[in-house]
Amino acid sequence: MSFPFVADSLLFLPLGVMPYNTLVDAATLRRHVSDPGWIVFDVRHDLLQPHAGGEAYLQGHIPGSFHLSLDQVLSGPKTGRNGRHPLPDRRELSERLRELGVGARTQVVACDAHGGMFAARLWWLLRWLGHDAVAVLDGGLPAWIAAGGDIVDTASLARETGSFRERPSLVPTVSADSILSGLGKEKLLVVDARSPDRFRGENETLDPVGGHIPGAVNRFYRQNLEPDQRFKSPDSLRSEFEALLAGRPAKDSAMQCGSGVTACHNLLAMEIAGLSGAALYPGSWSEWCSDPSRPVAR
Repeated sequence: MSFPFVADSLLFLPLGVMPYNTLVDAATLRRHVSDPGWIVFDVRHDLLQPHAGGEAYLQGHIPGSFHLSLDQVLSGPKTGRNGRHPLPDRRELSERLRELGVGARTQVVACDAHGGMFAARLWWLLRWLGHDAVAVLDGGLPAWIAAGGDIVDTASLARETGSFRERPSLVPTVSADSILSGLGKEKLLVVDARSPDRFRGENETLDPVGGHIPGAVNRFYRQNLEPDQRFKSPDSLRSEFEALLAGRPAKDSAMQCGSGVTACHNLLAMEIAGLSGAALYPGSWSEWCSDPSRPVAR
């Protein structure tokens, strides 16, 4: 597992202003939606219909927001051995964010319509690039609409190029080789965010092999949410994740899913709960099962 140097988050913000770095509610975003120091990224997506998110954005979105494609912007090229959503190139993603107006002190808000399923990926990626002022819109677009927020179908005006630059990562990652070398040693707890049936190796429709990494435990990402698709309270999340960790510190765990997307939802939930330090296995199950020499449990 790699443990990064953690930069001082206050370097990214005006003096005396603390960032939103986990969640922001719709009422707060409404007060800042026209603030030049804030920017909203719409990351709606459909794993089975890749163009659906962009089409939904064109039909209606938060004023001033920009759409970022999970496949084209928030993921890198696939080789067939590195998973369905490999991490993007750090420099290319940084340049794209800079072009869209993100500065070193910009408050970024990630929004989707899926309870944070895809927004959490952007949240994690910004932290991976060393930017702490990033939060997920709690409840997403439905919460925005319920709070009386406007929806527009006109293209957002281009912003002045920002000053964003990648900095040392704020988040750790772990590789397939690292997980493989630790199997059976019980030092690192691998937590799988996929649905229980896919974890068991049933009803697999996205990857060619069903099952899970031996020794992994299941924490379906939707367990982080209330029925209204907002996140559970910090106390509830802390209690549930502490039970899952069974006495381990958060830094001795790694989150994974099918392709490194919904695993970020569990990482966000842990951060909300005050349990920092868990790693992401970016390649996740789709990378793991691409090598037939790696063991599979069902």
